[in-house]
Amino acid sequence: IYADPAKRLELYFRPKDPYCHPVCANRFPTSTMLLRVRRRSKKKQQLDTEEQIQPEVQFEMEILGIVTTVYKFQGMSDFQYLAMHSSPDGKQTSMYDKVLMLKPEKEEFFNRDLPLYIPPPIFSRLDTPVDYFYRPDIQHRSGYNNPQVSGENLIGLSRARRPHNAIFVNFDDEEIPTKPLDAAVQNWKKVCTNPVDKKVEEELRKLFEARPVWSRNAVKANISVHPDKLKVLLPYLAYYMLTGPWRSLWVRFGYDPRKQPEAKIYQVLDFRIRCGMKYGYAASDMPVKAKRSTYNYSLPITVKKQGSHTVSVHDLKQGLGSAGTSGAKKPPSSRYKLKESVYIFREGALPPYRQMFYQLCDLHVESLQKIIHRNDGTESECTERDGWCLAKTSDDLRDSMSLMIKQIIRSTRPALFSNTTSSEDGKEQLAYESGEDEDDEEEEEEDFKPSDGSENEMETEILDYV
Repeated sequence: IYADPAKRLELYFRPKDPYCHPVCANRFPTSTMLLRVRRRSKKKQQLDTEEQIQPEVQFEMEILGIVTTVYKFQGMSDFQYLAMHSSPDGKQTSMYDKVLMLKPEKEEFFNRDLPLYIPPPIFSRLDTPVDYFYRPDIQHRSGYNNPQVSGENLIGLSRARRPHNAIFVNFDDEEIPTKPLDAAVQNWKKVCTNPVDKKVEEELRKLFEARPVWSRNAVKANISVHPDKLKVLLPYLAYYMLTGPWRSLWVRFGYDPRKQPEAKIYQVLDFRIRCGMKYGYAASDMPVKAKRSTYNYSLPITVKKQGSHTVSVHDLKQGLGSAGTSGAKKPPSSRYKLKESVYIFREGALPPYRQMFYQLCDLHVESLQKIIHRNDGTESECTERDGWCLAKTSDDLRDSMSLMIKQIIRSTRPALFSNTTSSEDGKEQLAYESGEDEDDEEEEEEDFKPSDGSENEMETEILDYV
């Protein structure tokens, strides 16, 4: 616990009880001294039997060292949930000898009929008392309409999401939009108040003129713009594809990739780095970390991280997306730019995350481009699964990319592959492992963290624009 500053020290009142709920201590820095105090008593010689003996007391003090960290138990004890069963007559019966396996048991131990006992994973979200101030009903601005209540948002609805007025298109929709919504135009004009914003708008227009389909990560790697401003700018210039071979991508208004065979190169490839113990290395051996993992998730014993500052419209008007705060390390021209590795795949380089969404034109490897262009000039039908490519093109690309990545790992950590075996056709059929978004602690790949969500476009971007 001491080695990890984010952990809290746990105290169990019943250490031998696995169902004991602990109290937690918070970590604090301090500058105090550790003292050793000795009390020595020396009896005085008794002169009169009637007089009470008064011992002579001396104290000796020695400084042993300096204490720099202390743990203080400031919280309240939580509920305790015992393994007990209440019979109909109110009698309490202990179940510890029935639910705890203290030694290897036979099959009969697991087949016994027992009362249902499921302890809750967590009791209270907070262990310190807080004052709750009841607020009056919120007075909304004129024209505000309460969100429609349905079975999907009946529980847990705190407020309506701020709309960014993006247009979503499914693969089977007949028509595609040719212009943005009026609300999207008004939103961008509201925050576009300085020359730098105008310049960013023109840069994004030129990107869509040169290439009609872009991923959000690709845009962020080519333009330095505050992510919260990008949420407002993208719906102003493009629509969002929900399904099909261009899912999770932004398409220029008026451009329909389903009718253009040359749009094949803009299709998306969901690639996940493969790993498996049977090939000599596990997920923990991978040089690429997952964006987040359930194994790192712990509720009651971690210190709550300070939330990121919520960006308001006023902040955007003040040019937060351009000038930013003072004292920044990077110049304004590249402060919010991502590295090109977040959307481009090159031979000899590992992806920054275990799950990546590449556009086919961003696979900068000659052998991969040959797979993509196998049917150039003979495209006849655009399907939802393969788009304009041949069937199973994505599978062939993933196999080739996995072999390239394995060769990189083999060159950097050859000891992992000393006993590696391959399949008959030479293609490793490895188990998929996906590491999802934002986490958020991949600081070496991104110098700016969005205010919410993650870099997994499929999972987060829709929520940003609904």
